[in-house]
Amino acid sequence: MSVRIVVADDHLVVRTGFAELLNTQPDFEVVGTASDGAEAVRVCSELSPDVVLMDIRMPVMDGIEATKRLDGPRVLILTTFDLDEYVYDALRAGASGFLLKDVTAERLFDAVRVIAAGEALLAPAITRRLIDEFAQLRPQPEAVATASLTPRETQVLRLVAEGLSNPEIAARLTVTEETVKTHVSRVLNKLGLRDRTQAVVAAYESGLVVPRRNRGPG
Repeated sequence: MSVRIVVADDHLVVRTGFAELLNTQPDFEVVGTASDGAEAVRVCSELSPDVVLMDIRMPVMDGIEATKRLDGPRVLILTTFDLDEYVYDALRAGASGFLLKDVTAERLFDAVRVIAAGEALLAPAITRRLIDEFAQLRPQPEAVATASLTPRETQVLRLVAEGLSNPEIAARLTVTEETVKTHVSRVLNKLGLRDRTQAVVAAYESGLVVPRRNRGPG
């Protein structure tokens, strides 16, 4: 079954380029495009895509607000700068990851497949860098309540936020990878989160993990 995709970007060349590139893959189908956030919301409502490639800075409605309003498709944010402060806001809004616009074709294809499969795109190091950069620079929003988690679930969430993969968490806790997957799933369900990326943000915003300030060499 093909991954149904919508591309939202206010620049025609970028929008068309990504759409044509994605359509070269036999398992992808670009079902629609949008030139602003409001149109993206409308198109997604009509076409029910699996994945949306969403630009951040667009007229009428930006990509962050559009992401908040989407219910169903997973959102892959497209940005020009890898440390764009808006990326953090987009992740909080429910995006599953982000890519730079100068991404290679293969990286783009891999990213869409990862997002479509229900995983978060961000590598742990990138996630930590974003959180470290921005969580400490702005007032904290209403934090996700983690009191409903069991001690083991809290421990797993902390390790996810520290950037460990499921196999690494399993080794750390001396449990099976399947057990870790179960704990992660329960954490997401209890906290009303979409994926691991949002779990990382929630862990920092709740104070479960404290952002580290960048340190110099040595």
